[in-house]
Amino acid sequence: MQTTRRSLVLGLGALMFTAACVEGGGSPLAAAPQPGMTPVPNAGYDAWVAAFRPRALAQGITPATYDSAFRSAGYLPGVIERDRNQTEFKRSLEDYLAIAASPERVSMGQDALRRYGPVLSRIEAQYGVEPDVVVAVWGLESYYGTRRGDIEVISAVSTLAYEGRRREFFESQLIAALKIIQNGDTSPANMTGSWAGAMGHTQFIPTSYLAYAVDFTGDGRRDIWSDDPTDSLASTAAYLARSGWTRGQPWGVEVRLPPGFTGPFGRGTTRSASQWAAMGVRDMNGNPVPNFGPASILAPSGSGGPAFMVFRNFTVITRYNNSESYVIGVGHLSDRITGGPPIRGRFPPDALGMTIADRQELQRRLTAAGFDTGGDDGVIGARTEAAIRAWQQSRGLPVTGEATMAVLTALR
Repeated sequence: MQTTRRSLVLGLGALMFTAACVEGGGSPLAAAPQPGMTPVPNAGYDAWVAAFRPRALAQGITPATYDSAFRSAGYLPGVIERDRNQTEFKRSLEDYLAIAASPERVSMGQDALRRYGPVLSRIEAQYGVEPDVVVAVWGLESYYGTRRGDIEVISAVSTLAYEGRRREFFESQLIAALKIIQNGDTSPANMTGSWAGAMGHTQFIPTSYLAYAVDFTGDGRRDIWSDDPTDSLASTAAYLARSGWTRGQPWGVEVRLPPGFTGPFGRGTTRSASQWAAMGVRDMNGNPVPNFGPASILAPSGSGGPAFMVFRNFTVITRYNNSESYVIGVGHLSDRITGGPPIRGRFPPDALGMTIADRQELQRRLTAAGFDTGGDDGVIGARTEAAIRAWQQSRGLPVTGEATMAVLTALR
């Protein structure tokens, strides 16, 4: 979660979700070991920590808090490597949703909704945010708490502040993290999260924690690190509520566009539902969309792909993560968790002419031939590419690792 815009820093949810997108064909349930995440000696870092101490004290941090927090903290080379080598993975919305609303993620979300139904109902009563939406954010951010991160946050954010690429931002996160410890919400050892400092079930960065986290259990601590997700779920609802969430309004509705529809597209243009209906826009059952307030039309895959009429709550979710794919992922997952249908519009083939059904068949056939892709979700990532390369090499073919119709045809 971010203080102003999530693009400032990727939390664990974004990172782990991205990792799942990169790999494809597999469940992101267990995080791989992360090299370089154990503190190592670094004289420059030590000098920086000593020099930062009076600045922290000037912002209200006590000497005891500062010294305790840095007693076991240290320089993490892996954090710098991750920060400098963030890759923008360009996944289509179709691939993104194949992971965001995978059968496993939907099933786990339904289980979570049942298991935590009573507490989610109380959270909804207080903050006005529907349980399925809160659970969907939880599902995308940490796979329902299974990937919260185990890196000491003080080490991570101080390393990034010392490195200096985004010094002001990470210094503010460090001060906020120290305040959290000083307030008694957690201890330095228990304050763990992602390499970028995002924490808990729904991945709050420290400044967002200070601004929005709540103690819903009433134990005197805003404990987003506990195995009990109650405070995290309530904090997410509080964040969305303060960002302007409207209870009872959907994030969006999948719609059919009339032949020759040319827009306007994008969140910069709003019309009433009746105005869109007058232009021929209908829901997927052919009916006018009810009036949920000012609405925009999004067609992320082009006018021939799935289209969505989105409302104010879509914009509210962007306060959590400004990626439109993320917001559609949260919204669609929340719909699926409550029994809604898959996306009904047809996505266009990818750049190599493959549909998702083609890619799924390719993965199944590769695995059956002894070249394991790790699953058949249709998302072509590192494992599928490696399987293709191994198959091509075994056949004496040019090794490209590309998922093409020629490869699929040869596998049939």
